[in-house]
Amino acid sequence: MSNLSSQLENLSAGTKAVLGANHFDRARFLRLAERLRRGDPVDNHVKGQLRAPNPGDVLEFPAEDSARYREYRALGADALRKGECAFVLLAGGMATRMGGVVKALVEALPGQTFLELRLLEMAALKRQFGKQPPLWLMTSYATDESIRAALGPRQDGHTLAVFPQHVSLRLTPRGELFLDEAGEPSLHAHGHGDFLDSVRQSGFLDRFLAEGGKSVMVTNLDNLGASLDPAVVGFHLAHGAPCTCEVVEKVGSDRGGIPVELDGKLVVLEEFRLPETFDPRVVNVFNVNTFCFDARALADLKMEWTYFTVEKKVGAAPVIQFERLINELTFTLETRYLKVPREGGASRFLPVKDLAELETRQSEIRDVLVARSVLDR
Repeated sequence: MSNLSSQLENLSAGTKAVLGANHFDRARFLRLAERLRRGDPVDNHVKGQLRAPNPGDVLEFPAEDSARYREYRALGADALRKGECAFVLLAGGMATRMGGVVKALVEALPGQTFLELRLLEMAALKRQFGKQPPLWLMTSYATDESIRAALGPRQDGHTLAVFPQHVSLRLTPRGELFLDEAGEPSLHAHGHGDFLDSVRQSGFLDRFLAEGGKSVMVTNLDNLGASLDPAVVGFHLAHGAPCTCEVVEKVGSDRGGIPVELDGKLVVLEEFRLPETFDPRVVNVFNVNTFCFDARALADLKMEWTYFTVEKKVGAAPVIQFERLINELTFTLETRYLKVPREGGASRFLPVKDLAELETRQSEIRDVLVARSVLDR
């Protein structure tokens, strides 16, 4: 470890500046590297008794013509009018399948980027409810500068604000600092599990609570179906648990994190965490990475995060990085699971992985945004 510590001391001033600005945790990094150096076996699988959700564990989103839907929507609309809901977009991703650009700045519709459409969504909510919800974007070291530049003077540090997630360094499989062909270290973000620590470090959450904030919805910036919908907010407020997790029905070859009962508690588990004895096909829904949280519960939460060992390649070289997942919050926070639509104007799941999928989803994206008064036909 003394060699690794020395390498960290001798990093360039530029690399140190990036690490410092993005909450690099030197002590944790050294502990994780030591785990690799000792040759500890890598096992990301959970331990315990697993079973599929029970009937009734996953609740259906009510039909728009139902009394229950109207009840939820009225509750959420009142919260939006009072400014009690904040919206967090996970915007740290680079679109590697779209040429390695900042995904937020990719045109989702002709002439309109994902980011610009999200800003139009906020403007539509302000027209409808008389108040613009706070919109915070969690960026990464790779996207922060470009997104801040695109937002420009519209950022006010509260109603529209940006905060960076954490950053770390890649290791060799033996637990040594990985250096690329140019002799430079390789940086990476930990993943969306950085959300909790990063938003608390930003100070935005404390200010929001001080001003009467109650709920925080979090989703991927590029999933334009996942809006700050008053009915979803109302559902979250009505059940009273600190977390709501949205799921959709599996179709075809869909794969993702799934709700699974682990030792009697329903949590979200990515498939790589499931032991081979558990067949994920017995669960017919999966998590779409959209959550609604009680803001006070986030501010007060104390938990130990799991950093998963992930094998990647930089060029042809094998590397190790450590990641954490936002869905691990379901292990600590009592969670309700809401099955939301994935088709039509009410869809809350419009994933876009590459340019081909973006091309095929153009009409779906437009239909959803028109239905929500974000765009005119």
